[in-house]
Amino acid sequence: MTMDRTVDSESAPAKAPADSPETAPASAAQAVGGIPVSWQRTALLIGLLIAVILPFVVKNFTIFQLTTVMIYAIAILGLNLLTGFNGQFSLGHSTFVAIGAYTTAILMEFAGFSFYWTLPVAACICFIFGFLFGLPALRLESIYLALATFALAVATPQVLKLSPLEHWTGGVQGLFVLKPEAPFGLPLNSDQWMYFVTLGIGLALAVAAINLVNSRTGRAMKAIRDNPIAARAMGINIALYKTTTFGVSAAYAGIAGSLSAVVVSFVAPDSFTFVLAIGLFVGLVIGGVGSIPGVLFGGLFLVFVPNIAEEVSKGLAGAVYGVILLLVIYLMPAGAAGLIRGALMKLATRRR
Repeated sequence: MTMDRTVDSESAPAKAPADSPETAPASAAQAVGGIPVSWQRTALLIGLLIAVILPFVVKNFTIFQLTTVMIYAIAILGLNLLTGFNGQFSLGHSTFVAIGAYTTAILMEFAGFSFYWTLPVAACICFIFGFLFGLPALRLESIYLALATFALAVATPQVLKLSPLEHWTGGVQGLFVLKPEAPFGLPLNSDQWMYFVTLGIGLALAVAAINLVNSRTGRAMKAIRDNPIAARAMGINIALYKTTTFGVSAAYAGIAGSLSAVVVSFVAPDSFTFVLAIGLFVGLVIGGVGSIPGVLFGGLFLVFVPNIAEEVSKGLAGAVYGVILLLVIYLMPAGAAGLIRGALMKLATRRR
């Protein structure tokens, strides 16, 4: 009898535990990163609704600030593709922002281009520069690559001030750029129109980045980041993917620079110093390395935190900014996106 019971118990189908996938709720199975897809879609719709309403309820200066936030977010997004998803450190993306800005300013000033046509030209030129710079950078890794790109950021303002280029760049005085008005008789002023243009371009670039990261190319990029030796053993062309990623990242920064030239209506060499390069890297860390939605938090930090520091103490604004930066890094080691993701995952777990 004992053997019969043993055989029966072994032949009986095992019951799935309470926490197994078979008994998990359907909504949990459809979650991405531990967060239900329905929550993500709801948050996206609410965010878009707020973004559309804001330009009609705030002042023009606030619209300008919000537009600048999105421009920073686009530049940080390009840096995130390079650093967060491909593992290449760069402290020189201010150079590509400057190239994009000056491309737009020169084409509008000397060639009579419409602003909208300068965007793809700036992106293509920055992609070429980034791809070419990525070729010698293949011999450099980690901090050595960061140092080389930092040298590029330091040299860029001086190059823009050179006498042979002064006719095109305006030298120290820079170039003025005419801000376009809303077309088709739309009831929008120039600040509101550029806000919506930047919002649309930013959303398109974010969708393109998400598709790139989730594609076969994106998986190859992340494989190179995680283990280059294993990636090479799997047949991945490391040189091609690294240089291409550098070019795409530079193209994003160039588009950000092109938008900034028109939004600010002015470009000058001192607007693209290494301080901007360091700021973009700070925004990347604050938003969350490897997080595409987090770039928006990085842009918000770069625009509003310095103003908060000046309001606290004008004489010690730099010190206050440093203290705020240290507190943010201590409280959010994974960035703002990581903090929000963790909170939503805990909430979703409790609901299940």
